[in-house]
Amino acid sequence: MPNWGGGAKCSACEKTVYHAEEIQCNGRSFHKTCFICMVCRKGLDSTTVAAHESEIYCKTCYGKKYGPKGYGYGQGAGALSSDTGEHLGIQPQESKPHRPTANSNPNKFAQKFGGSERCPRCSKAVYAAEKVMGGGKPWHKTCFRCALCGKSLESTTVTDKDGEIYCKVCYAKNFGPKGMGLGNLGAVEEKQ
Repeated sequence: MPNWGGGAKCSACEKTVYHAEEIQCNGRSFHKTCFICMVCRKGLDSTTVAAHESEIYCKTCYGKKYGPKGYGYGQGAGALSSDTGEHLGIQPQESKPHRPTANSNPNKFAQKFGGSERCPRCSKAVYAAEKVMGGGKPWHKTCFRCALCGKSLESTTVTDKDGEIYCKVCYAKNFGPKGMGLGNLGAVEEKQ
């Protein structure tokens, strides 16, 4: 029987999949919205899918379900197996207390990935992709604003005082020189 204008059937929901919304995996068609992990329901794409027979999984769930098990295999992203291997006749070894190595720069990881640098405005971690330097400190792009007027700042328009950043106009008004002829209307005392 001819398939008049329709498309293939979705392997997940069994409804017609039209070409504009079709994703193919292992010769089967899916709607974009149906192309999800069977366990955790995360959306998948060609780089994150792992197929097993007629089922599709994200790589993490696939590894947990079908990957190698036992000592030395992580069973997914960063997980540790508690399987000691005793059922295979392996005797567990006594665990030795971990002694950390002498690290010359314990903050190296944090510096590289921005974990320890904190934004002075919001106190949250500042990562490289969102980092702006001002007053010798790291700031989020969204927090890099004048403390008084809230104007967004750039490296050429920022001035700092006592750990806070200001636009040049607010800095001049509040911390610049005061007196006659310097932009402030000062009262002049007359000497008699």
